Amino acid sequence: MARIVVIGAGMGAMTAAARLAVAGHRVVVHECAETYGGALGRVERDGFAFDTGPALLHLPAVYRDLFVKTGKQPLEDCVELSQVEPAVRHVFADGTAVDLPNASRAGVAEALDAALGPGAGARWSAFMNRAREAWDRTRRPLLEEPLWPNWQVLAEREPYPAVAERRLFRRERRAATLAEIGAYELGGEPRLCALLEHFALAHGLDPRTAPASAAVLPYLEQTFGTWSVRGGLRALAAAVYERCLARRVEFAFGSAVTRIAVKDGGAAGVELADGTVVDADFVVAGVAPGVLERLLPGERVRAEGEVPAQGGPGGPGRPSRLTVLLALRGARPEGTPHRTVVHAPDRDAELNRLFDAPGAGTAPPAVTVLRPDDATVVPDAGHEAVTLTATVPAYAGGPDGAARDAFAAQAEQMIARAERAVPGLRDRLLWHEVRTPVDVAEATGADGGAVPAPALAAADGRLLHPANSTSLRGLFAVGGWAHPGGGLPHAGMSGTLAAGLIVEGPEFRGSQ
Repeated sequence: MARIVVIGAGMGAMTAAARLAVAGHRVVVHECAETYGGALGRVERDGFAFDTGPALLHLPAVYRDLFVKTGKQPLEDCVELSQVEPAVRHVFADGTAVDLPNASRAGVAEALDAALGPGAGARWSAFMNRAREAWDRTRRPLLEEPLWPNWQVLAEREPYPAVAERRLFRRERRAATLAEIGAYELGGEPRLCALLEHFALAHGLDPRTAPASAAVLPYLEQTFGTWSVRGGLRALAAAVYERCLARRVEFAFGSAVTRIAVKDGGAAGVELADGTVVDADFVVAGVAPGVLERLLPGERVRAEGEVPAQGGPGGPGRPSRLTVLLALRGARPEGTPHRTVVHAPDRDAELNRLFDAPGAGTAPPAVTVLRPDDATVVPDAGHEAVTLTATVPAYAGGPDGAARDAFAAQAEQMIARAERAVPGLRDRLLWHEVRTPVDVAEATGADGGAVPAPALAAADGRLLHPANSTSLRGLFAVGGWAHPGGGLPHAGMSGTLAAGLIVEGPEFRGSQ
């Protein structure tokens, strides 16, 4: 039985902790905050309850597997999962709206034909068939296996089988980015392009530079479905925490780790803020970029050949999330979609504000409106809890008054945009709260409140994440900033991979 210290109580860290405990190890989790869940925060006020991080679940199989492998009680016995139907409503800049069904590619094609005109569905379906090939080629190395030592193979090869476009008297061209897929393969139809690019923007990726392999993002959602959790995704975090306790994982909240102890060239435990040293045979770090280096002053953490850095904190390539929580009087109307995406009126201006000149300009962002049909998040049937989210640049300075004013102005823009999805919103509004990138930074420790993107192939490795193993023997990394990257399913995968490397050693090759 090994002594294992886990730093942080995010979803990747708790996944690793539960799996390691089941393998017979003694696991202690040290979390500097007073609760678990990391990005899966919750705000409660006047009988309303809101998720402050992700609010919908994709690939629930990741957490089903966790619960099966760590006990007899399956996931569905611990949380109530429901497929969201429709999966999403899109409201485009020209006012066109389309409801896309959940986990039905044929249904999506029919809906697109009906809303956008004949042929739109066929173009989207042909694209999704190519996206399936990219998924089949990358699923195992990117999601189910530890990062290959020769990760450059993933970085150099584009797995998306782009269609060659032959042009008279000019060389043929193939899409290398998600935006080029829209231009070349979706015929440049502005609404289809906006639909495609939304999948990049929702993960903080610039569709103009995101590799064509990002096609796996819409494929994953439209093939495997979108799920809600009764009580919000905070209820999923609570279920994983309870599973850890049932497996005798120990938690120490309000327990900040200030240093990882090193002995004989390997991790030997941690030092806490009060000076206490906790010995360990292995250390699992679920921390944000830069934090790991600060915990190991003078140590080389990453091995030679490490993947490229994904942009500087607070700069281009490191977007964050702005969230507005709305308490409304009046019941949620029957038949209201759980999720509506209200697209930006000027997509080019939005991309410029996000990626070319972060924070500059006043272009209204695309807004995702979440209206859960969940009696547990409202005081009674005569009220509705609505959450608005938008991708914004990560925060690059101190929380001064000018920044607060800027965030407040963006929140007002978001509320104005959301009126296209929630008629009469202003008249129904009781109160609202704004959760800024500063709040994200406080909850996750990520500089500027940056939110990690999932790992993707190609793009010279820019969208790969550091391996779960490190160059320091006995030290492993989990969470959104480690392989296989950001997103709730990916966090669970990272915990699974780190636990496998500890239990089975370097020869571990992932699930079979």
